[in-house]
Order: sequence, then structure tokens, then C-alpha cells
Amino acid sequence: MWALAPFLARGFAQCGIAEISKDWQKVVMTSLTDINFSSVRPRRSVLSVPAGNHRALEKVRNLDCDAVIFDLEDSVAPEKKAEARENLRGLFKEKPLQGVERIVRINALETEFGRADMDLAVEISPDVVLIPKVEHVAEVQSVADILSEAGAPDDLAIWAMIETPKGVLNASVIAAADERLKCFVVGLNDLRKETGVLSQPGRAYLVPWLMQIVLAGRAHGIDVIDSVFNDFRDTEALEAECRQGRAMGFSGKMLIHPTQIELANRHFGPDPKAVKDAETIIAAFAEPEARHLNVINLNGRMVERLHLAEAEKLVAKAKFLAERKKSS
Repeated sequence: MWALAPFLARGFAQCGIAEISKDWQKVVMTSLTDINFSSVRPRRSVLSVPAGNHRALEKVRNLDCDAVIFDLEDSVAPEKKAEARENLRGLFKEKPLQGVERIVRINALETEFGRADMDLAVEISPDVVLIPKVEHVAEVQSVADILSEAGAPDDLAIWAMIETPKGVLNASVIAAADERLKCFVVGLNDLRKETGVLSQPGRAYLVPWLMQIVLAGRAHGIDVIDSVFNDFRDTEALEAECRQGRAMGFSGKMLIHPTQIELANRHFGPDPKAVKDAETIIAAFAEPEARHLNVINLNGRMVERLHLAEAEKLVAKAKFLAERKKSS
């Protein structure tokens, strides 16, 4: 029986791993390209919900998204910021959305609302604090310092929105800003506004910048979430953009409407065939004659031990999702 690598076992101690097939002959190497995430925590669908909208906050309890961004920034009018914070304070008293990543998007610290948002985050202890329009390392470090000084748990993570020209250009250094930083979220609406790039199918003129952000995140071991698709009624165009984002290496997609969740989950989630292939790779390396090999031959294909680590991540991610579905 194979065992998870230590870094996976720590995160998935609560999830047993299913028995795997020993059918080596059906290995297909597509499984090795099916892993577009740096962590094993699924972030296929990241739904943004205005913290000022009571009805929307109530609805998220029954949605099948992997993460929810409770937004205190752009979606909340200045005169409604305090009310939105109170909404979240009340919501988190009920310990909502167990098994779903809970993210609070704050206003920038230099605004009049930023410090109050951070005080709330320290009080209610979400899973993540999301910083908007990050352009410099100092913006991440300032939030990290506030969390540490307030005694926030080490696993209270930071995510950074990359949505300005300076943010794109500085993405590589930002990605290494602090150990709490676990994810980038791309914001194309602001990036288009600041650059003048038009909104067009295929995002041809944006692809180089998107890939630059993905590369920066992957170089430093953090996930990268693709930008929102604004027309939630156009499912065909959304599906095309999900396929593109998956091919580009994004971990998931930021969403603005519950109807977008299913498509994002399908395109950014583990493909059943790829999971089966990953289990076969794990089984192959678990055989006695392969335990000390760095490279094995599977039906004429070379598979390296680095592929084993990728396979373990994929299987662990699929198991996590299955366990969450079972307990919901």
C-alpha cells in the first residue's frame, strides 16, 4: 500500500485514500498535465458576494463553490461599509460554510475603511484576507504584520488581487512577500480600464499578462485564480473562458453569480480519467521493484518520481472533494 508524501498527509490526515488499481497498462500521460494547483485545497470556484447584501449572504450556505469572497470593497458603497462589516460579524458568529474557504476582501489599508476591515478580520478569523489592487510587497507585508501583531493564527492566509499594470509587472516579487500569501486573484476589469485593452473573446491581448501572473505565482508555490466573467447569462462564452483558463494553468475562477459555479467546478476540477491514471502511477511506484527508483517505464512511457508527487496531489484533491460532498 502506498502512502501520501508527508506534506500531503499533514493536510489530509482526516481523509483516507482509496485503494488503487494495479492496471499499469492503461496509463495515459494526460494525468500529468491535469494538475493546475499549487496546494491540494480545491479552489475551482471562488464566488464573490457583496457583504452588504443580506439575501446573497444567506444564499451562499447552500452553494457548491469551493470558496466565497465576502466583499467589503468595490461592491459596497462608502456609506454602507460599516453595515457590511456588521453583516459579516453576525454571519461569522454562526460559523458558516464549514469545508468552504471563507475569504474577506478588505479595502486597501490606505483608505479610511482599511483598518476597520482588518480589525473585523482579526475578530471573526476567516480563512483568508484578500487585499485589493496589490502593486508592492509592502502592501502584503503590512497586512501580515497586523495579523501577526494581533495574534491571528498562522493559518489565516493572505491572498492578493493583481489588477493593475504595476501589479502585473511586480507579480514575481509580490509572490514572495510573506509566508501567509497563498494565492493571487486576477482582476481584469480594473486592468482593462487602466490599460485601455478592450474586452474581447479569447482575451488575446491579455494572455501575455495573464501568463506572467501565473508564472510568478507558480514560481513561488502559490495558486492563481482567473478573473471574473461578467456576463453570467452567456454560458457558452463562460465555458470557453474556463477551458482557456484551465489550459493556461489557473487553479480556478473568480465568479460573480451562482449559476457560474457548475461550469467552473467541472472545468477546473479533477477529471475522473486523470484521477484513475494518477492512481495507476501511484500504484506503480508502490511496487517493491520501483520503491527506490526515480524513473519507471509504464508501457513504453517514462514516468518520473516528480510525476508521482503530482499524482498524489491530484488524488488527494479528488478525495477531499468527495469527502466534502459526502458530509454536506
